[in-house]
Amino acid sequence: MSNDTPIQYGEVTATYFWDDGSGINGDTGAPAGGEPMQEGLFSSPSWPLGTKGFIVYEGEEHEFFIGDRGPGVPSHDCDVLLDIDGKTFAEMMGESFDEQSLVVSGGNGHAEVEYFITEWGDGHGEEGAPHPFQQPENKCENAVSDIPAEYLPQAEEDEEEEEAQAEEETAEDASEEDSDEASADAEEEQQQDEAPAAAEQDDSDTGVTAETAANDLSGFGLMSAEGTPSAAGLLTLAIIPAILIALFFAWTRRPAGAHAGAEDESGNGLLAESNGRHGIASLIDKLRGK
Repeated sequence: MSNDTPIQYGEVTATYFWDDGSGINGDTGAPAGGEPMQEGLFSSPSWPLGTKGFIVYEGEEHEFFIGDRGPGVPSHDCDVLLDIDGKTFAEMMGESFDEQSLVVSGGNGHAEVEYFITEWGDGHGEEGAPHPFQQPENKCENAVSDIPAEYLPQAEEDEEEEEAQAEEETAEDASEEDSDEASADAEEEQQQDEAPAAAEQDDSDTGVTAETAANDLSGFGLMSAEGTPSAAGLLTLAIIPAILIALFFAWTRRPAGAHAGAEDESGNGLLAESNGRHGIASLIDKLRGK
């Protein structure tokens, strides 16, 4: 598709020519626009010389510029309104152009084409609907139609916008997929990191519980972790007998009478015979057999 935006569009019947000034096969002389005969030089009965555009035949585009006047009589009654150079005509018809006879092979000298004007020339002629050669009052309005939407700038912009939007959506989908994959990977890594920590915590909790139970079962921590008496255990074992002995003496030395422990006539004190139940002397007397 041409990059130029059309300003006029229509469908016309076209023929071909090759006027190089040789006089061969009806040659009428060099082109009126001053440019030598060449491929892409078309002839119009009315459009300004220098007008540019392209034609479409069976889906193929062929660029042109208006460089001559014609056809003549064939344009009357708006029948044939465009002359195509012989080389372009042969190419679009899939035929060959004979430069000796200036004839296109195949025998077909007419074709229905779509034309697109992209720029009006500044040479002699009239813009707008074409008219037959030297019949300016006979406008061929049927040769002008609305420009197809696909050739308008808005259509091109819409197409480009749709393509850009599609690319953006594709990129967003890819980004979301990458994000989801990254989140899944991060979650998996987090779970993997938390698993050892949880295991260590379980081990720690188990150890504390076991140690606490061992301490409870060992009697106030008398035994160390290695199974030997601990310092606290030894101290406890040493204190308990002393406490028991002190309690024993405190119990047995309670006064037997008002003057327990006073010296008797023999000068004995705590070892004197006594009538009390709890005097130490009474215990010793029993041991003596008294």
